[in-house]
Amino acid sequence: MDLHDLIRMVRRQVVLILAAALVGTSVGAITALLTPQRFEATAQMLISVDVADTATAGEFAQAGSYAVQVAESYRILLTSSGVLQPVIDDLGLDTTPDALAPSVRSRLAPNGVLISATVSDANPGQAARIANAVADSFRTMITEQLERRDAAASYRVDIVPVQAATVPRSAAAPNLGLSIALGAAIGLAAGVALAFLRTMLDRRIRTLDDVEDALESPLLGGIPFDAQASDRPLIMVDAPREPRAEAYRSLRTNVRFLFPENGSAVFVVSSSRQGEGKSTVAANLALAFGEAGYRAALIDADLRRPRVATLFGIEGAIGLSDVLIGRIGVQDAMVRWGRNRMFVMPAGTIPPNPAELLGSGAMERLLDDLRAAFDVVILDAPPVLPVTDAAVLTRLATGVLLVAAAESTTLDDLASAAQRFTGTERVLGSVVTKVPTRGADRTAYGDYAYGTLAGV
Repeated sequence: MDLHDLIRMVRRQVVLILAAALVGTSVGAITALLTPQRFEATAQMLISVDVADTATAGEFAQAGSYAVQVAESYRILLTSSGVLQPVIDDLGLDTTPDALAPSVRSRLAPNGVLISATVSDANPGQAARIANAVADSFRTMITEQLERRDAAASYRVDIVPVQAATVPRSAAAPNLGLSIALGAAIGLAAGVALAFLRTMLDRRIRTLDDVEDALESPLLGGIPFDAQASDRPLIMVDAPREPRAEAYRSLRTNVRFLFPENGSAVFVVSSSRQGEGKSTVAANLALAFGEAGYRAALIDADLRRPRVATLFGIEGAIGLSDVLIGRIGVQDAMVRWGRNRMFVMPAGTIPPNPAELLGSGAMERLLDDLRAAFDVVILDAPPVLPVTDAAVLTRLATGVLLVAAAESTTLDDLASAAQRFTGTERVLGSVVTKVPTRGADRTAYGDYAYGTLAGV
């Protein structure tokens, strides 16, 4: 995933990311508001080493070095039971040294001889009292007990009060601003992680490269998304100047390069599953060829869920199936469309055995007749994954144009669909429908998002 992919992921998943950040912010704020306030008071002490007035400079240096050496061990003693038990006794606290110790924090300054005792308590006055009591108890322990035991020591250590603890005016915790900021940061990080995971697990088509990699065949065209597509499926007729219509003209140009050197072309238009726009693509591509002066025939070869007759608003009671069983002739099933050279053949009566009928000798003879009469024959076939009809037809055709819907068709379905045609190697190219023209995913489809297609 490069920088552009990351930016596109963030833009696509911005709602999820912002929602996670909002949740984190809310949790941080609620946690801070519900957490009991804690006040901190600090008393500071200096570790001093007594030396004689007549001491030399070297002896003063040694005394200072000694103070630094014992400072860390003294800091640890600050939270020991030997220091805290007298505090409990003097203040009459209802607790134990082990329970009080977590509320007392000792710190050694960088110079190594300044020790601070910070006490946290729900009562600001109590925090100050305990901090000062800890300082007094600590001084007593060091100067009176330890030094008395070690009377033979080279130096005598003294604890000098530097600053007594005062009653804090504001609570040290919780910090509302910090809690909100931390919650927002954690929520934002979680949102980005979820967005990344969701993107990695999302197997839908996101870029044109996805399609070409899955099929290992060229992309013939992309049809831009149109919110009114269901109301005007035949865009070549309903709005011939719209970008979607221009996209079909560009698709026609690209498909023209796939024609055999001699003779007419027969293309099967299929998709992996239903709802990806294959019938609309087949219909508009046939219209685009007819508009350009080609003798074009559109055959509804979806004998399971035919749609061509509905798209064109023509009678579909008789058609392909009736021709294949010899009930009517080819000319009786063909319907001329408009003033151009395009003809439409509906599916006709839905048979009980569509695959067998489409793979029959009658179908082969019909296609031979259509090749002789038309420049291009387009077969609208059923989706390839649920049934085998499209694969059966492919053996009789020039090749397959596989339709996939952007943001909908999965890469797994696309790869599986391509495998259905592996034996005949007839997948000539793909057509991507519903290409985003707005939003974060638009840039992933380049010029196809605007309905302008480059030649193959």
